[in-house]
Amino acid sequence: MKRLLLAAATVATLATCTAFSTLAHAQSHEPALATPAGTLQFTHAGRDFAATLDNAELDRFGAASLTHFDDVSEHGDTVPRLLVQTDNGPVLYDLRRRPALVQRTGVRMTVRRVFWQRDEVVLQGSQGWYRLMNGKLTKLQSSMTIYH
Repeated sequence: MKRLLLAAATVATLATCTAFSTLAHAQSHEPALATPAGTLQFTHAGRDFAATLDNAELDRFGAASLTHFDDVSEHGDTVPRLLVQTDNGPVLYDLRRRPALVQRTGVRMTVRRVFWQRDEVVLQGSQGWYRLMNGKLTKLQSSMTIYH
């Protein structure tokens, strides 16, 4: 019973923090995104999407539609990181430096919300809460950590 209450409190805390997170900038629909590494664009390529950085192909992935969650810079002028929903699971693009880093989670899930932290991404998927850090996806258990 204590675990259930702790888990409910954690979810309530995370839901409350949503208004203060960068989640408000999720799923932008801009044709081109300014990033610290260059201009990122997504184009439909047959059944796939192609992600290009300054007109050079960065990644290609299958998806029925394009959905991405953006981490907006402090000044709101660039997108340093974004999480893209693909058919094979979420993919993190870290565009804070060149060459850009592309990290695949390898776990199929539908992402509902994303919280951006300094070196980690906390996301709510279809099977619960996860943390993506250093290329490793970990299912979160109940904790007292508050994410902003």
